[in-house]
Amino acid sequence: MGKAAENGRVRKIMLILSKATIDNVYACFILANGARMEGIEAEIFFTFFGLEAIQKEKLEHLHVATVGNPAMHIPTMVGGLPGMEALATKMMKKEMEKLDIPPVGEFLEILSASGVKLWACKLAMDMFHLGTEDLIEDLDGVLTVGDFYDKAAGENTHLMFI
Repeated sequence: MGKAAENGRVRKIMLILSKATIDNVYACFILANGARMEGIEAEIFFTFFGLEAIQKEKLEHLHVATVGNPAMHIPTMVGGLPGMEALATKMMKKEMEKLDIPPVGEFLEILSASGVKLWACKLAMDMFHLGTEDLIEDLDGVLTVGDFYDKAAGENTHLMFI
């Protein structure tokens, strides 16, 4: 690869996860994992409801949003029926299992072991009254937004909000 092409190559991806619906979490994790497989640095900043993806008590109980999700192709009234969210979540997990996609907790371990940095948002933790004891062991730390932007500094770093 020539010098000019190398300069434009993504060297680091900074993913911001703000919602812990199962589809958002897996999209984020798959992007981070794919980056590492390509030799790209990857970091995930868990903020607001995205923190549920790294909370010990919640990470294995994430759901698919059936209301307000146009990609579900079901009317809002039907999506809001009792049991519909659980059914959609069960179906999605079954399909992911067929593709050998690991459960959330195991996927976090894989990401951490591959070098993905996992950060919790200090403001969101304060807002939801969470301590580091509520979060996974593989967490690399708690950052302010300013700290996060400092980590994103440099050429060929891309930020992605999920």
